Amino acid sequence: MFEKGGNSIKKFEMDMCSGSILKKMLIFTLPLMCSSILQLLFNAADVIVVGKFAGDNALAAVGSNTALINLLTNFFMGFSIGANVLVARFYGAKREKDLKETIHTAMMLSIYSGILLTIGGCLGASRILILMKTPEDVLPLAVIYLRIYFLGMTGTMLYNFGSAILRAVGDTRRPLYYLMFSGVINVILNLVFVIVFKMSVAGVALATVISVCISAFLVVRCMSKNQGSVRLEWKSLRIYPQKFLKILQIGLPASFQGIIFSISNVIIQTSVNSFGSVVVAGNSAAANIEGFVYVAMNAFHQAAISFTGQNVGAARYERVNKILICAEFCVIVTGVLLGNLAVFLGHPLLGMYTSSHTVIEAGMKRLRVIARTYALCGMMDVMVGSLRGLGYSVMPMLVSLVGACGLRLLWIFTFFRQTPFHTTTSLYMTYPVSWIITFSAHVVCFLIVRRKLAKKWNSRK
Repeated sequence: MFEKGGNSIKKFEMDMCSGSILKKMLIFTLPLMCSSILQLLFNAADVIVVGKFAGDNALAAVGSNTALINLLTNFFMGFSIGANVLVARFYGAKREKDLKETIHTAMMLSIYSGILLTIGGCLGASRILILMKTPEDVLPLAVIYLRIYFLGMTGTMLYNFGSAILRAVGDTRRPLYYLMFSGVINVILNLVFVIVFKMSVAGVALATVISVCISAFLVVRCMSKNQGSVRLEWKSLRIYPQKFLKILQIGLPASFQGIIFSISNVIIQTSVNSFGSVVVAGNSAAANIEGFVYVAMNAFHQAAISFTGQNVGAARYERVNKILICAEFCVIVTGVLLGNLAVFLGHPLLGMYTSSHTVIEAGMKRLRVIARTYALCGMMDVMVGSLRGLGYSVMPMLVSLVGACGLRLLWIFTFFRQTPFHTTTSLYMTYPVSWIITFSAHVVCFLIVRRKLAKKWNSRK
């Protein structure tokens, strides 16, 4: 498998175990950044189109679903991280049989995940949104959007699991090409469904579902026709118990960590909802802008996982520290530059989502607090990526449970409820404070793990 396909296949894969780390990391992350930004454009196009052509209530309806969608999808997306780590490790170690079984287990898991999410999302949409205290004037549209959106979750899972597998072997370019194509389709369908057919939130949800299914089809087709190390064979598509357990070992804690962050975000969204539809709309638009900064930084989190995983598999342990330092340097530069740029251009950027001055001002309050300090979030995520690449997933989950979710909930249910602190600015401050504390705890964990593994690796020499 590793020798087949020639240069036409190898040009998409990357040996992360030799050569310049910075150069290869930038080659790896730049297409990944573009891919993630295009994926965000699916939601941004939804928000912009409904905000401009369907009104602020429709804008709030789409935005109020974001935290909930992340909560329901992050559990299963953690499994893709487990698959990414295993594929990178087996690829670096050139263990063909283990690699093949991991790939087919992961893709089968993505199908099951998508089906479960569709059933759960469609049946529980109304009840969950009511529990989140979604404003009554927004609720009917929010339910419609959520139910249609979750019809496409199998496509979403297939694309994300497939992309995680391709990333593990260094291929970040082909997922970018597929998203470029499906992204154009998404924008066109948004405009047609909303402006021509007057479908409001149903139109943008349907456009997203169609475009996501197209990108999923292209990734699956790519893997099916691949003659290299990540070939997908339909006859081998099944759950291999041993590989499934290993994916669970790494992916399940990552899933719970994603849920932990999402639960705190859902509670924060519930608190935002209490300020009314204007603040909800401004918060939604600002969160979409911040999302572009986040995914740019998150590319280095993904790089830390894949680079560390491949080097551990190839027994190039001396490169692990260098990978972490390089990824942290890159994420700090990216977060500081893009975060402050988002604040500087905040008014015209928010003006793309809405023409309401009050909604724009509500969005700027969030940007001034969160976007300016977003580099802290990137630094925290890179630490988590390195720990996961080393095979440690429970530890960052526990740290996040206390440092992120615990602190945010403590703030919301104590200080935030007091009259002097019951403001949106006070609410948003829970993010940078939790990032600083959680990052510091992750650094301590990494030092402990690195020292423990160094003794183990030295004993093998």
